[in-house]
Amino acid sequence: MQTIVLPERCDRAAAEALLPEFAAALGGGPLMIDASPVRQCGQAMLQLLVSARRTGAGARITPSPALIDVALLTGLDHELFDEEHGA
Repeated sequence: MQTIVLPERCDRAAAEALLPEFAAALGGGPLMIDASPVRQCGQAMLQLLVSARRTGAGARITPSPALIDVALLTGLDHELFDEEHGA
């Protein structure tokens, strides 16, 4: 299982920089996304994460408290996280 670690600031620039890595990883089986460092997350990264969850074998996200807060605020918690994260 391949792992992608997200940066603290997940803005549009970060999403654009990580897009090729996501695209390459999603074709090769399950993907683990370590979002535990995330302190700030914007719309572009949320879109990338939703797409990763819906593509191929999908992706599992280990969220930070900040990412959980943003997901709850936007109503994407059920879209982004498995039940065990309590979001």
